[in-house]
Amino acid sequence: MPQSRATMKYVRTSPRKMRRVVDLIRGQHVEEARRILRFSGLGASNDIEKLLNSAIANAEQNPGVIAENLVVARGWVDQGPTLKRYRPRAYGRATRVRKRTAHVTLVVETIGDEG
Repeated sequence: MPQSRATMKYVRTSPRKMRRVVDLIRGQHVEEARRILRFSGLGASNDIEKLLNSAIANAEQNPGVIAENLVVARGWVDQGPTLKRYRPRAYGRATRVRKRTAHVTLVVETIGDEG
């Protein structure tokens, strides 16, 4: 069976925080990954759960693929563009605030296809 992927770009969460969540579900069965995301207290888990559901839906478009047989084969987070903003500080100064973005990709495949 071919692999299916889903990508979410320009997510307004830092890549470091996204990687914490993706590391939790990499290699897990999709139902177990959904449970982990639903009950983790991390803020990025909501976005990753939506992305996982999208990857599962993409995989189900292939003939003969059943969602119960899918596993999260790979997942990675890349850094997106950084939005630079300024925050006023004391004595007329200003400091830079870096609002980081992330590009997240999840790949699901049928159990037994890893090689």
